[in-house]
Amino acid sequence: MNDQVLQVTDDFWNIRGVFKIGGILNIGTHASLVRRGNGKFVLLDAYTLKGKVKEQIDALSNNGADIEAIINLHPFHTVHVQKAHKQYPNAKLYGTQRHLEKFPDLPWQSELTESDECAALFADDFEFSIPSGVDFISSNENLHFSSVLVYHKASKTIHTDDTLMYLRFPGLIGKIKKPEVRFHITLPKTLEKRAGAVKDFKRWAAQLAEQWSDAENLCAAHSETLLGRENGSLSIANRILVALKKVEKTLQVHEKKFG
Repeated sequence: MNDQVLQVTDDFWNIRGVFKIGGILNIGTHASLVRRGNGKFVLLDAYTLKGKVKEQIDALSNNGADIEAIINLHPFHTVHVQKAHKQYPNAKLYGTQRHLEKFPDLPWQSELTESDECAALFADDFEFSIPSGVDFISSNENLHFSSVLVYHKASKTIHTDDTLMYLRFPGLIGKIKKPEVRFHITLPKTLEKRAGAVKDFKRWAAQLAEQWSDAENLCAAHSETLLGRENGSLSIANRILVALKKVEKTLQVHEKKFG
């Protein structure tokens, strides 16, 4: 699979990239170029653009001059941060606390991506959401459940990294089922080890489905993209609620142990 640009709507482009584990297994990654109401652009997440993909993005954004900001949303997605900044050095650079600690020499904006202040800067176009009841920056760098989810109001598109996935899971006798929205498999290990963590997570997930109930598109890293024009069944909001039900046993086990 090569890099490609998927046009989600007239104002939203999802960049599907390659990310190989051990140089062999491609689990994919992504970033999104979004046109704001003021006509300028932001990049949600960082990815090193090359070839035809870079030509497409540059053609849309006046050779990158109209990209106002690069917003890094996942604390542990850092491979492309430096190169993306080098490609578009005039774009304001936003990151989580971990991004700032990992790359202290980059010209970061003072507003952390996970902060209310950052969300307020882009509130005309986007809504941000951070999962509750789970570690945002886990002490185990292999646990990548949490990130800042972004909803682009004009295109009704959710951009998510590892938190929500849209994948094909095996069925009976080796059959492959239709893609499903699921929570990332690291949920059991990232739930906070405290009383009330499960209630907080369930409340957050239910509120996300309600708050973004009109969402039509879901762009997820390491998986597939769910487009409204191709979604003939459940709404994305309902799919999130179904995903919540599928982790009920996991949540019950955690709640029994920690309260």
